[in-house]
Order: sequence, then structure tokens, then C-alpha cells
Amino acid sequence: MRKAAIALFGLLLTSFAACNRDGVIEADASPAPVIALDSETGVYTVKAGRELTISPRYEYADDARFSWTVDGRVIGEEPSLVFRAETVGKVYVLLEVSTRYGTASEELRVDVTALEVPTVSIPGAEEGFTILTDSDLVLKPSVAEVSIPVSYSWSVDGREVSTERDYTFRSAEAGTYALRFAASNEDGTDTVEFSVRVAAPEDMPFGWTFERTEYNVSAGRTIRLMPLDVVNAFDAEYVWTLDGKTVQRGADPAYRFTAAEEGEHRATVTMRNSHLSVSQTLTVRVCPPAGRYYRPRSATSGADWDRVYEFLPAPGQFVNENCTAATMEEACAYAEDRMMRNTYVSLGGFGGYIVVGFDHSIDASGGYDLAIVGNSFEGSSEPGIVWVMQDENGDGLPNDTWYELKGSETGKAETLQDYAVTYYRPRGAGMETRWTDNRGGSGSIDYLKQFHDQGYYYPAWVEAESYTLRGTRLEARNYDQSGNGSYWVNAAYEWGYADNFSPIDRLTDDDNVSAAANPNHFRIADAVTFEGEPAGLEYIDFVKVQTGVNAKSGWLGELSTEVFGFYDYRMRRE
Repeated sequence: MRKAAIALFGLLLTSFAACNRDGVIEADASPAPVIALDSETGVYTVKAGRELTISPRYEYADDARFSWTVDGRVIGEEPSLVFRAETVGKVYVLLEVSTRYGTASEELRVDVTALEVPTVSIPGAEEGFTILTDSDLVLKPSVAEVSIPVSYSWSVDGREVSTERDYTFRSAEAGTYALRFAASNEDGTDTVEFSVRVAAPEDMPFGWTFERTEYNVSAGRTIRLMPLDVVNAFDAEYVWTLDGKTVQRGADPAYRFTAAEEGEHRATVTMRNSHLSVSQTLTVRVCPPAGRYYRPRSATSGADWDRVYEFLPAPGQFVNENCTAATMEEACAYAEDRMMRNTYVSLGGFGGYIVVGFDHSIDASGGYDLAIVGNSFEGSSEPGIVWVMQDENGDGLPNDTWYELKGSETGKAETLQDYAVTYYRPRGAGMETRWTDNRGGSGSIDYLKQFHDQGYYYPAWVEAESYTLRGTRLEARNYDQSGNGSYWVNAAYEWGYADNFSPIDRLTDDDNVSAAANPNHFRIADAVTFEGEPAGLEYIDFVKVQTGVNAKSGWLGELSTEVFGFYDYRMRRE
């Protein structure tokens, strides 16, 4: 019994020692709360405008207070958080759990990403289409790449007619039809609505364009006046008058104008067919004979180009990259700045061009007179067609007659003159740029998201929804050497082109393994007229380079001529 009493006394003493706090006897204290996030990394992802529920697991959180805050602002006070944000970005959330025994906290991150709505584009849909009865209109929409499945729907006058991506419309009955294309996924739907007019031949709208309506030409020279991009002419006859006098009549729309006397002339072309008659008047100014405005070199003349007058690339992977130009003037300043820093200017896909001038006239010697610097190397040639011009009217601007410098491909059946490509503005960021040409072809400039992240490749300073570039097109020589798309070769042409690994006009055997800037060299004596005859120029004042191939090489993207600069070759050698 004595042992029992002692044991009881010891137990009471222990209880008072462990549980007596401020005169209050309590049970044993609990540990502080513990938080276990339901994401191992602490990073969550949700699309903008959608809800995300974050539900951590807790221990020792009886009677706990919960606080979810962003930048000190409370956004939740429950064990779970229903998170929603409308703006794309990263949001850091602090979770605090407090009990009378302590506080635990965890910081987590929510990545708010954009919805992947499948943006669509159909080149030409903005203006609508007009086709003949019983003819096909092949429609191939461009759909921005997304990571979730997309479904398609075509409807005509409100009735679904196809669930395929591409659709061919045809009708035997004349009239105007309302077409709608929709691309949908779980994030949303994008649609394009447009009209298609189906017409008989007599109701088809005639169309043509002119490169310009005012021409300057030196006395004694011949230029070609002609409408371009003629559509729906059918059984047309073209009648040309010069200063009111008929000078040509027939099926040929082009007229050879010979500048006999100085002065201003009015040349009018009238297209007549079974259905209508349309006319266009052009102004031709015959300037003094060549040489009147020749600008000799002086002690202050420089060998290098003096000014960029025009810079209009085709869409390409380097277009709009590190360039904020919103006007042609700003684009020219951008090109000048890059070339002054010995950095390339990319001309994009086919037809993209740059025009430069010099502070003196460059004389024709019969040998090499001009050098244009590109970045070609073995297996990488992106040929640019070279054009030259004299300042025939003496106003200091490149508004006179362009003459092509012939090259090794001139005159071949595969080389196309007067080739034109129309590029269409993408409807959304990250989309390919679609094109059609004047030979019935179509295609795209691919968006290479693995290499470039500018929104789109359509020049930002082009305000129109489409624009057309034209010139001489060479047959493409690029090929996939690997056979699996991993190694592409852009083969060289013999001579006569900028940014071309020529064995002749580079004037060196250096294989340029480092892909350094290197020049091609050109003879003014190689300038030819529109008929392919020697132009006989004694000097030039302006130079234009135009991307000469319409092709792309897989993951490398489109073939695009690059230029670093231009210089008077013989002046540099002296």
C-alpha cells in the first residue's frame, strides 16, 4: 500500500508538471500544420478564362485558418482554391495554414496559357470569289497549328456540305452563294464567311493591272507597255492609240513603244470583247538621250552604296525580326542600318527586293563593274536576280527603266519572265503565309516556330491584306540529300546571281566553310532589254536585287536572298 501511494503521488506530480499552463491543465500540444500540394513541382497550368481547382492535403490542420494570397491580396480562405485568370502569364500564389500550434506556408506557381483556338485563313476570301458556271473553286484553308484535335465544317447557304478541311465548290446555276468554314476544338471556334458569285461568261468581271501608269525613257530606246494579271478577257482585242492615233490592234496586249522625240505622250490601251470595253491611259515621258544626267566620280565619291530607296521583302522567317518598321521609309532606314553594320538584309521568298543607289554613276567597262555581297557557301545558294537602271529623267529617283542582268539561266525554258506571286496576310500569330501565283500555283511560307518567334512573316509596313511581287523566276535546285528531311542542299547556279556560290563570279576558290559574307561580281554589259537583247548601257545609277526562286527546303524554310552591301567593284580595286 505504501508503494501504491507513492506511485499515485508521482503520477499526479507528473501531470501537473506537463499540463499546468497559466493555471490551466491541458492535453499534450499538437504539431504545427503540414501542407502537401497536389502538384509535385508546385507548378500548375490553366488556360486563360478557365477554372483550376487546387486541393492540397493537410495534416494537423483541425480548426485551421486558410489564406491564399497573390501579391498580398487575399483570393481565397478555404482549404481548396478555385483559380481563374483572364491574362496570360505566371501567377505566384502564397498558401498559409495557421492553427494555435503554428503556421505552415507554401508558394506555388500558376502558368496561365492562351486558349488554342484554331485560327483559320482563306486567301482571297475578304473580297469574295467569282467563278464560271460548272467550274471548280478549290478552297484550301490555312489553319494555325494547335496541340488539340480540330474538327471542320463547310456550309453553303446555311446547309452543311462537308466536314473535311479542304472543299471544292461547284454550281451549275448562276447566283451568289454564302459559304462558311468553321474550325473547332474544345477551346473555341473560328470561322470565315464569304460569298461566291457564279456567273455566265458574259457576266464575268474583267480585270487587269498595270505595274505603273507613268514611264520615263531616254530618246532612242524602246520599252514595253502592257497590262498585267489579265482575267476574263475571253475573245479580247486590244487597241493601242498613241496621242489619239491608233498604232496597234490585235490579240497581243503588249505594245512596243519607241521613244523617238523628247516630250510627253499619252498611250491608251482598250480591251474589247463580246461583252464589254475597258480602257487605260498611260503617260510616257521621253527624256533626253542617255548621258545627259551622267554623274562622274569626284574626289568625295565612295565605292559603296549611298542610299536605300525601297525595301519590300516577301514574307520570310527573318521579316519583322528585330525590325519595328511601320512605313516604307522606316523599312529603308532599317535596311541601311543593317548594311552599314555589315549585317545581312533578308529579302524573304520569291520577289522580295531592295533598291539602292550610289553617289556617282558606275561606268560600264565590259568587265566586272559591280559587286553585291551575300552569304552563300557550298550547299547554300539563294540566288537573287540583279536589275540595273539609269537615272534617265535626272530626278535622282529610281523611277525609270529597269534592265535585267542576264545570268547562266537566262533564255532557258525553265526560267520564267513576268512571274508574279501574291502573298496574303495571316489572320493570326504563328500562322503560315499563303500565296498564289499568276501561273495557277499556290503554296505557303512556313512559320518556323522552332527558330523564330515574331508574330508573323508578313511585312508590318504593308497595310494591304495582300500584295504582289513580280520578276524573273529561276528553276529551283534545292533537294533533300538525306532522304529523310534532315539535310537539305541549295545548289549553286553557274553565274550571274547575287548570294550564289558561283564557281565563276565569286572570283575566288575559297569554299567559305564559315558562311562569311562574300561578293558576287557583275558586268553592266550583261544588261538586257525585255526582248533579251543587249541594252548597251554605258553606266548605271541604281541597282535592284530580287529573290529569284520560289521554293523552300524543309526545316530550313524558304529560299531567301540575303544581301550585306553593294559596291563599285573597279573603284574598290583602284
